[in-house]
Amino acid sequence: QVQLVESGGGLVQPGESLRLSCVASGRIFRLNAMGWYHQAPGKQRELVAAVTSGGSTNYADSVKGRFTISRDNAKNTVYLQMNNLKPEDSAVYYCNAHPAWEYWGQGTQVTVSS
Repeated sequence: QVQLVESGGGLVQPGESLRLSCVASGRIFRLNAMGWYHQAPGKQRELVAAVTSGGSTNYADSVKGRFTISRDNAKNTVYLQMNNLKPEDSAVYYCNAHPAWEYWGQGTQVTVSS
């Protein structure tokens, strides 16, 4: 059974930071690249950042220099450190394998507003 449990979202002001966490079941986490995705109202879900099992990373242009993805393979956990948040970062954030598997967790809401 695949499990993806995201946490760490919240309401913050522009310029502030959040750290998202995602605990994944071993089946999806082990040996797979993992990604953080976001979906704003009325828009498609899109990849924000990804990290391979070996730690290589890549980012969407909109978050480069502000977000950092990392993973703890011993804990089956992937993180997203989000700094200098902007209102356009507001969305529900999900983690999944990259490329994504069919199953999605509940996500965690991030709202950036003054």
